[in-house]
Amino acid sequence: MARKGLFPTPLGISQISRRGAECRQRTRDAIACCRLASLDVAATFRPVDYRKIITLEPGKRSGKPCIRGMRITVQDVLEYLAGGMTVEEVLADFPYLTREDILACLAYAADSERRTRYGG
Repeated sequence: MARKGLFPTPLGISQISRRGAECRQRTRDAIACCRLASLDVAATFRPVDYRKIITLEPGKRSGKPCIRGMRITVQDVLEYLAGGMTVEEVLADFPYLTREDILACLAYAADSERRTRYGG
């Protein structure tokens, strides 16, 4: 004699469709979670020409790379992101910045790292 609770009871059609809807919602939620640093997935793969956004001026912020000639540096933005701020939080704190400015900072850092030669 089988004990009660060992085997699941058969599902009705309404339960199957409800579980399918829950699965589709979990999939949509997982896709939303995969967005990098709150950036749109398509934007992360679109190359940004940071040379039009990142400027170097010897008299401003000791010659550090700045965003569009303003006094906020690439390092500032990268430190905010590395400290756990989301892109939306950075944009809210600095309304004069755009999402493209932040992508340009990331592109500049990636290019700078690519050009760095390590000892050997």
